Formats: sequence, structure tokens, C-alpha cells
Amino acid sequence: MDFDQESFQMQAKTFFGLEDILAQELKQLGASKIKIKNRAVEFYGDLGFLYKANYSLRTALKILLPIHSFRAKNEIIFEKELINFPWEKYLYNSQTFAIDTTVYSEYFSHSQYIALKMKDTIVDRFRKKFGKRPNVDTKDPDIKFHLYIANDNVTISLDSSGEPLFKRGYRKAHFEAPINEVLAAGLLNIAGWEGKGNLLDPMCGSGTLLIEAAMMALNIPPQFYRKHFGFMNWANFNLSLYDKIKETRINRIREFNGKILGYDISRNAINSAMSNIEAADLTEFIEVKNQDFFQSEKDMFPVLVIFNPPYNERLTIQEEDFYKKIGDTLKKAYKNTLAWFITSDIDAFKKVGLRPSKKIKLFNGKLECRFFQYDIYEGTKKIHKNII
Repeated sequence: MDFDQESFQMQAKTFFGLEDILAQELKQLGASKIKIKNRAVEFYGDLGFLYKANYSLRTALKILLPIHSFRAKNEIIFEKELINFPWEKYLYNSQTFAIDTTVYSEYFSHSQYIALKMKDTIVDRFRKKFGKRPNVDTKDPDIKFHLYIANDNVTISLDSSGEPLFKRGYRKAHFEAPINEVLAAGLLNIAGWEGKGNLLDPMCGSGTLLIEAAMMALNIPPQFYRKHFGFMNWANFNLSLYDKIKETRINRIREFNGKILGYDISRNAINSAMSNIEAADLTEFIEVKNQDFFQSEKDMFPVLVIFNPPYNERLTIQEEDFYKKIGDTLKKAYKNTLAWFITSDIDAFKKVGLRPSKKIKLFNGKLECRFFQYDIYEGTKKIHKNII
């Protein structure tokens, strides 16, 4: 594999609504020619930057390296382009491979079928050229290709990340429907968390928001606990360069003097959170309590409140006035507080009884959500201004 060129194009994938944040992360890391796309950000960098991006980006799901682009309106052209492509530059016949496929095209309607055609073409080329072929491993491949088709535009990329980057390596215990780590980091960023002051997650579940908040506050790289990336199986993997980049990022870990606190009414959730916090070695910085938020009072000044409350798509809420209780609790017990929560109940703000100062469209997996911001003021006049 030849990466002698000073800089080459890459693409970082993310969730809808986090593109601007990811672009800002890339800019701060030193990427060039940054271009925001739908659920992705294109950028340029060298091989070392590819390593750094994987290790350091909090809101990226994966980093793709395009290796072949062409136009095709039918299978004949598609196969011809693939047959003539030098796959042996990127894959040894002793390695396993897999193909992820994303298709938005009137010409190629079945993504699984077109992925199978690509697999057969790769295998046939190796068999004819070397007399033996690489095997497919969909669970843990050595090399992962990504096939993207938009109308008649075809792009084939190498997935440099391997396992998705939301798999940080610290999650040991699960509670019901934990929030994705990349989304959690994005929410914290949108909410303005910079690791200064205090933070409360009053419905913390398995502790993802708490852990991501602590890692941001301490400037711990998001992949600090990760052992392996897809690029480590590439022929050109430079271990000394990777180790140097990793050491540089770790040396930027800093102190944090604030307080990060989590509540949950479920004892099982608290146990899960404690297990994950211990696995991340963050018990010194995060406290969790078996506490009903609706019976709580503000005890940290100032404090940023951010949470992912249970909602019907993932957990059954018995109380019809659940969101009203959120509003009442914030208004009564959390005066002079900035509070954020995410929900797939698009009209939840109508039930809260307070007017949100911001409503941001995001996705939690396949669920369309809204991320609401509430400015909770003290004083009758200001509270009345915020009531719907």
C-alpha cells in the first residue's frame, strides 16, 4: 500500500446533527480541506493524521479512506471496474475481509446482492492471479471495505477503524438501551460542556454520559482503552508512528477539579454505571447515587444538567405526566440552571410546561429525536415567560 503522498482524502462518518461538531474536532486536530456532508465530514491528512483521527475524535463513528471511485449504471460496468482494480495492494490472500454496503440508487436496488457481486469479483481475481483466495469473515475481518453507491456514483473505501469508534472499550455492563457513546459526546459538546464546573445526569442509566463527560474534562482520548484498529492490519502499518501519536495524546491528559454526579431511581442502573465507571478508572471523578430525580434538589452550584430520560420506544413509562414531572422538578428544585435532555417524543416539550430555548434535531440510532435546552430562572416573572 502506497501512502507516500503528503496528504490524502479521508471521510469521518457520524450521526445526523453532529457534522458541525465533528468538523470542529477535525479542525482542532489539524485536518485540512474540511468539507461537511450528510452524516459525514471529508478532510485531508497524512498517515499519521489517520491514526490520530481514529484515536482522538469523540464524535466520529469510523474513518474511511477512499481507494477507488467510478460511475456505473449497471452490473456489467460495475464488475468491469472491480475486475481491473488491484485488490492485492490492500488485501493479502492470507487475510480475511468483509464488505459494508450503503446504497441509494435506482440502478442498484439490493445492497446485499451488490456486495456479493463485489465479494465474488475480489475472490475471482485472487484465485486467477495467485491460485488461492482470501476468506470472508463478517464478524472480525482483517480488512474491511466500505461500498457506497449514490445513484451512479460508486466509491470503495478502506475502513481504517475496524470496530465502530463508539465501542470505546470501557463498557462492561449494560442497562436498558444505553445511549451511544458518540452521541453522548456530541450531546455534551452541544450543551457546552468543557470540563469546567459541575455536571449532573439525573437519570444516568449505565453511566455513558457521565463517563464521556469525565473523559472530556480530563482530556482523556476517547480510544484510550481500545486495543485494536482496522489500520493495524494494513500492510503499511507503522507501529512506531502510531505509538508516538498515542503518547502525545496521552500526555495531554489534564486535571479536573469539578464534580460529575449521576442519579438513577433503579438500583440495577446504578450497579451498571458503577461497573462501567470502575472499568474506565474514573471513580475518583464520578459519583453515582440511587436517587429519584423527582425527589431531588440542586446541591451543586453552578451545575449543567444533561440527561437521556427513558421513553416509550426503549422503556415503558407508566406515568402519563412523566415529562410534566421533569418540568416541575426543574422549575421547583433547579433554579438558575441550564438543563438539557434528549427524547424521541418530538412533542415532549409541550408536556414539560416550560418553553425550551433550543430544539435540535438528532438521531439516536434509527430514532429521530429532539435535544431540548431549558434555561431555568429564579423569580416568578422569568418563570412565567418560559411556560407554554
